[in-house]
Amino acid sequence: MVLQVRPQTDIAKRREILDSWYREQLKAALPSLISKWEPKLGVRVERFHVQRMKTRWGSCNPPKRSIRLNTELARKPRECLEYLVVHEMMHLLEPTHNERFIALMDRFLPNWRHLRDVLNRLPVRHEEWGY
Repeated sequence: MVLQVRPQTDIAKRREILDSWYREQLKAALPSLISKWEPKLGVRVERFHVQRMKTRWGSCNPPKRSIRLNTELARKPRECLEYLVVHEMMHLLEPTHNERFIALMDRFLPNWRHLRDVLNRLPVRHEEWGY
């Protein structure tokens, strides 16, 4: 990807432009993934949020039926994003990471462990400003 900006644009502004673009990409990708998995899981996501998170890839608030995803997922492989969407939606069926949660993940996304490992091997944030 090449970011074209005026020569005097500082690094903070460049980062802000790029972050905004990635956030919009993620917001655009999520509705179709959520719609794909809602009927499979038999759940309904009332709303989703995209935000920068320092220590998590995502979270779920079962009472509000909402999921929150890290903007950095836009920079990761699509299958990792799908895994996170399914993982957070699964919390609408089972709020904790107990045996039932694991069994549900095994049933609906059999390769979830591989996808989790791929995602966790990737840096949360990586940037190179080559200029």
